[in-house]
Amino acid sequence: MAAPEQFEGFMIHDTKKWTEFTKEKFTPKNFEDYDVDIENECCGVCGSDVHTITGGWGELATSPICVGHEIIGKVLRVGSKVKSFKPGQRVGVGAQVQSCMQCRMCKSNNENYCPHMVDTYMAPYNINGGNPSVKIDDQKPMKDSKGNQIFSQGGYSSHSRVHEQFVFPIPDNLPSEIVAPMMCAGLTVYSPLKRAGVGPGKKVAIVGIGGLGHFALIWAKAMGAEVTAISHSPNKKDTALQLGADHFVSSGDKNFAKPHAFEYDFILNAADMTNEFDIAQYMSMCNINGEFHNVGLPDQPLPQFKAQVFASNGAKMGGSHIGSKKEMLEMLDLASKIYEKGVKPMIETIDISEKGCSEAVQKVKTNKVRYRVTLTGFHKAFGTGKN
Repeated sequence: MAAPEQFEGFMIHDTKKWTEFTKEKFTPKNFEDYDVDIENECCGVCGSDVHTITGGWGELATSPICVGHEIIGKVLRVGSKVKSFKPGQRVGVGAQVQSCMQCRMCKSNNENYCPHMVDTYMAPYNINGGNPSVKIDDQKPMKDSKGNQIFSQGGYSSHSRVHEQFVFPIPDNLPSEIVAPMMCAGLTVYSPLKRAGVGPGKKVAIVGIGGLGHFALIWAKAMGAEVTAISHSPNKKDTALQLGADHFVSSGDKNFAKPHAFEYDFILNAADMTNEFDIAQYMSMCNINGEFHNVGLPDQPLPQFKAQVFASNGAKMGGSHIGSKKEMLEMLDLASKIYEKGVKPMIETIDISEKGCSEAVQKVKTNKVRYRVTLTGFHKAFGTGKN
């Protein structure tokens, strides 16, 4: 079954009116050989959505915009060169929907760093983008019937159209509302943990026990590390221990870092208020040649600090962007296995509507979600789910 010519989504027009969603139709990208059409079932609400619609990360590249990049749905049809999917499959989509499939990054399981990547929303499409047999220089901007550039639109919508490389089969035992936030938040923390070699014998600290950080606790513990949760909220201690932390450190305490000097092989910073951190304190907790790694991305610049903070322990500071398909499939396999043991993230649901979208993004903005929210009820809202 084909998707409709026009998709429908809950959209905003202005960053100054970021809570005012309206249900509108939009033109998706052209259906091409490597595309998969998906009827959306639910979508997680990511902090990135809020940073985007509030203008925290800059002005909107196109308007109106439909955000959302933690999508679960059902395959409706596949392009002529799609080999991995068939209609009826339950699949997921994360924060990327296309890459060039030609560059060194795409050929080395690093397609999430492709310089020609297309984000799930607010990124321009080119004709034959993602087609490895068409040279990048020969790919022209994709335009609608009015001559306007077509931009990607996200998952607060009826349907999604995605390059097969960025579509992921979902394990049967994982409920859709639980697995949806893994499409971005889960992968964003899994990838750096994996690449850092986190496992038995490693001491890992997770900073910021929120939407990202609570997934990081689950994964790091499941990977076999000794895990410490670091939070400015002492009332999160019990939850952190429940999610897998072996220890808890309150960063609100004066000189909190001093007892933990040289302790951690890897510190994953999942907080998005790093601009208010005393960076030197966090760096001091790194083991020799350890790393303070950032996946929380604040609206404001990081504070100034002296280069000497790297010298006392040879530590480094890094960051990363989501993860690769290879890592996504590994993460989903891990999630499936530990779910059978009763280990699962903390997810709340809100039915999608103009009011529901507004409520969800405001809860994320004010940090009142414990710890992720998934928008549900898509079939009722869009009149889908009949096939």
